[in-house]
Amino acid sequence: MDKQIWYNLRCNEETKNPGRRGKMSQISISAGKKRKIKLLADSDGKFRMMAIDQRGSMVRMLSKILGVDPSEIKYEDLAKTKMMITKVLSPYSSATLTDPVYGYPYSVDYIPKDVGLLLAFEETGYERAGSNGLERRSRQIEGWSVEKAVRAGANAIKLLIYYRPEASDETLQHQQNFVRFVGQECEKYDIPFLLELVGYPLLEDEIAASPDPAKPTNDTPVYAKRKPEIVRRTAEEFSKPEYKVDILKLEFPADLKYTEEYCKGTFDGKHRKFVYNLSAVRDFCKAVDEASQVPWVILSAGVDIEEFVENVKFATEAGASGLLCGRAIWKEAVNFYPDLEAMEKWLMTSGVNNFKKIYEVYTAAKPWFEHRKFKSYADAGFGSSGEWYKNYGS
Repeated sequence: MDKQIWYNLRCNEETKNPGRRGKMSQISISAGKKRKIKLLADSDGKFRMMAIDQRGSMVRMLSKILGVDPSEIKYEDLAKTKMMITKVLSPYSSATLTDPVYGYPYSVDYIPKDVGLLLAFEETGYERAGSNGLERRSRQIEGWSVEKAVRAGANAIKLLIYYRPEASDETLQHQQNFVRFVGQECEKYDIPFLLELVGYPLLEDEIAASPDPAKPTNDTPVYAKRKPEIVRRTAEEFSKPEYKVDILKLEFPADLKYTEEYCKGTFDGKHRKFVYNLSAVRDFCKAVDEASQVPWVILSAGVDIEEFVENVKFATEAGASGLLCGRAIWKEAVNFYPDLEAMEKWLMTSGVNNFKKIYEVYTAAKPWFEHRKFKSYADAGFGSSGEWYKNYGS
C-alpha cells in the first residue's frame, strides 16, 4: 500500500443520485495533510489567513519610518513589530503565517490554539540571474527544513517563488526544482504545501515602461496588460501533480488601478490609462480558477485595504477559497513604531476593522473541500479493507 491514503470520492453522478453506486474517482491525500488543511480554514472550509512573514519589505518599512538606513534596523525591531501585529490580529484569522527567524520565536504564544500555523520556508528576497540580471531565483532559509517546521508545530509549509514563464531555461529549472523539492519534503512529513507565486517585470518593454529601468516596477500599463496571462500560466504550471502543491497563493490576475472603472485615482489618487474593464477582470479570474487544479487563495501584494476588498470580491466569486494577506490589513500600524502602545491601539481599532471589511466580502469563497480536486468532502472515506493503518507512512 502506498504511504498515501486513497480517499474514495464519489463522482458527481453518484452525488446527484445517492441511491445508486456510481463510478468511483480517487484523489490522493494523506490523513495528516487532510487534518492539517482543516486547521487552516474556518468552520466552513474557507481560508481567512493572515501573513506576517515579511522580512525584507518590513525592514524597508521600518527604515523609512525611523529615518535610518536599512542596515541599522535591528533584530528586535522586526521581532517586536511582528509580535504586536500577531498578538492583536491573529485571533481574527483562521490561520497565521509567520517566519522562523523574527516571527515565530517571539510570537508563537500569541497565536491562539484554534488558529492554524504556517511557517515560511524561503529566504527573504531573491538571487539575481539571467543575461540582464533581472531574473529572480528563490532559495531556502539556511539551517531550516520541513522536518524542523513540523517539529515546531507548523500546520503547513509556505514557499514563495518568483516566477516568469518567459525566464531562461536555467532559471525556470531552478525554480521548478526548488518547488519539487519542497513538495517532496511536505509529502514525506505529511504536511500541507502552500505555494505562493509572484510575477515580476522582465521583458524589455516592461523595463522600458518603468520610470527607472534600473528598478523596474509592475505599476505600468505594459505589465498590467500582461499580468492576467502571467498569473494564469503560472497557476497552470504549478498545479501539475509533480509539484505536490496542496494550496496555491496567487496574485490577483489584474490590476484594478488600470481598469476603466477605477483608473482615475479611485484607490491612490493617481490617474492611469486603462487597459481593460471589470468585465474582462471577471474573465481573468475565471481563467485562473480553471487553470488552478488545487484550491487557491488570493494575496494582497501590499495594496490598500479598499483595493484588496475588491480583489477578494472578484476572486472568490470566480472560485477562490479565500485569502492569505498581510500588509493590506496591518501595514499602517508600522507607522507608529517604536510606540508599541500606539501600534496596539491602531491594530485594535483600524486593524480589526480591516479584517471585518474582509469578513463581509469573502463569504462567496469556495470551501476547499468543494474544489474539483476533492469533489465532495462529505463523500471522503478510507478504503474498505480496514487495514490502511498497517502501512501508513511506510
